[in-house]
Amino acid sequence: MPDDPERVATDISLRGFEVASVEHGRPAVIDFEITANRPDCLSHLGLAREASAIWRLPLRLPDVAIPAAGAAPPLEVDVEDRELCPRYCAQMFEVSVQPSPEWLRTRLEAAGVRPINNVVDVTNYVLLELGQPMHAFDYAKLTGRRIIVRRARPGERLRTLDGFDRQLDPDMLVIADGERPTAIGGVMGGQDSEIDRSTTVIVLESATFQAVSVRRTSKRLGLKTEASIRFERGADIAAPLVGIARAAALLAQIGAGRPLGEVIDRYSAPQRPRAIVLRGARIARVLGQDVPAGEVPGLLEPLGFQVQATAAGDAAWAVTVPSFRVDVAREIDLIEEVGRHYGFDRLPVTFPALSAAQPPPDPAIARERLVRQVLTAAGFSEAMTFAFIERQAALPFCDLGETPAAIANPLSEKFAVLRPSLLPGLVDACAHNRRRARKDIRLFETGSRFTSAGETRSAAFAWCGAAADPHWSSAPRTVDFFDVKGAVEQFCAAFGISAGFATADRPWLMAGRAAAVTAQPGGEVMHLGVFGQLLQAIAEARGFPRGEEMYVAEIDLDVVARLAADDALRVESLPRFPSIVRDIAIVIDEVLPAAAVRGTIRSAAPETLVSIAEFDRYKGKGVPEGRVSLALRLTFRATDRTLTDEDAEVATDGIVKALAAAHAAERR
Repeated sequence: MPDDPERVATDISLRGFEVASVEHGRPAVIDFEITANRPDCLSHLGLAREASAIWRLPLRLPDVAIPAAGAAPPLEVDVEDRELCPRYCAQMFEVSVQPSPEWLRTRLEAAGVRPINNVVDVTNYVLLELGQPMHAFDYAKLTGRRIIVRRARPGERLRTLDGFDRQLDPDMLVIADGERPTAIGGVMGGQDSEIDRSTTVIVLESATFQAVSVRRTSKRLGLKTEASIRFERGADIAAPLVGIARAAALLAQIGAGRPLGEVIDRYSAPQRPRAIVLRGARIARVLGQDVPAGEVPGLLEPLGFQVQATAAGDAAWAVTVPSFRVDVAREIDLIEEVGRHYGFDRLPVTFPALSAAQPPPDPAIARERLVRQVLTAAGFSEAMTFAFIERQAALPFCDLGETPAAIANPLSEKFAVLRPSLLPGLVDACAHNRRRARKDIRLFETGSRFTSAGETRSAAFAWCGAAADPHWSSAPRTVDFFDVKGAVEQFCAAFGISAGFATADRPWLMAGRAAAVTAQPGGEVMHLGVFGQLLQAIAEARGFPRGEEMYVAEIDLDVVARLAADDALRVESLPRFPSIVRDIAIVIDEVLPAAAVRGTIRSAAPETLVSIAEFDRYKGKGVPEGRVSLALRLTFRATDRTLTDEDAEVATDGIVKALAAAHAAERR
């Protein structure tokens, strides 16, 4: 192997192992991040196999010769739950508990493990070297001279080695003596059977525990250990015996103890090794590179695989998977191993030949990109919230008679249901920012929502605080209903949609400050969304300050997709003739929507009317109670001639008469 630790780290990292750090000391230490599918490499032996394959060096296995054993005192081992513990091995030792020798303490400290005593240090050394967790019980502290592997009984508790009393559930596996639990299977031992300076006989445990059981127990107890990390990723069924043999050799080497009696091995259902057929043609197909048939066995055998050529004419091999490779179950897994050690850097980087035209991009991608551009230009910042939300946060945004869709196995009550709207997440985000002294907040989000109608895409935004950035030229003003309406109009205009507005009644919006967004393509009314002021009770329930207003809007992007103008460019020549402007002021009912006024004007005006703009609204002296004065600016222009004052007056008079007839309007 190279002498340079950096070179060693680089070469191993090219085989799929992330290097966390390289410590240049005596000795040098390389820290690797091991992925969850490679529990065999949570050991020095596992990484040594990788190094053997990389540098084509023979693998030297540690000494596993068990010294001669003395007579053993009585011990009964009974595995009641063979599903959660498919193999359990135990070996008794006569020991003398002392500090470990210097070389052993140095190696453990280099690996980040605190030395305790020679017996415990040997079990930790085997854990690091072979990846096999082990635990030592003080034989004298085992009631009834028994070890029983069983599920915990209701109400049982155990004080673990870290000093905490833990409540055990009936689905947790424990290692018990004749009376009580003494360890949590695959997680941690108990203080009642802990090794101390007075210990003279130990029972050394080496077992295989079911991964799902260990993971569930570790998570429920909030207790993650070096043992649980290995067991929950999948353990080597053959490792328990090897672990005991290695521990026996180490105890003899440092003069800490000798075995007593034979190894007790409870292994009722031996597992047969997996055999997989590996085809050379499939390797070439997957990797895009022909790997010489003569190199394939040399790539796999150093990793522990047994490779034998088949009788088939084409290159093919029968590969026996070693028990420690729990991640290899299919031919594709073997091809990955071939690719890793053949060298991904040797694979071709050419693109495959195209046999068909590239499909057009999904229109939804361009549509949502435009949404982001429009709302970002309007001063909003994009937020990304969870689709799984709290039930209490979702309920106010459900339609009458509906409940949010529940998650079958939620991670917590905070993620119990699917969101019926994007607004709950945005409301919580605004409250979160407001609690951190952010007063002026504008957030938007695009994403999926889930109702009884199924999954739909929408865009939503929330606005609170100032209507615009502060400037010395004008006094600050808080956002109001019409600011939000303008943002919605800008949104619709970007898609070429002529939006209409009508009063809306939504349980989460304040009455009188809520509007529905509609469009009428071909006379059919289509609902695009809603906007308005969020009920203060809902905002306060999510942590928003009392008395402050928040405005929200949500637009259905699926409806927008049906209404949006196509990408065809339309060009109109610039006006050749001047326009004529006429201002009129009319007195109308206070509750009459401005949209109704504009609609009447459009229907009564000639084709020369090109724009309508409201520029003043007055209520007070000179205007009757319940009515307002609305000032409008009408712009007229013809495409074929210059309009005269008479043309403008005739058109204006006709508009005023139509307003008087339709809305009892009076001209001022």
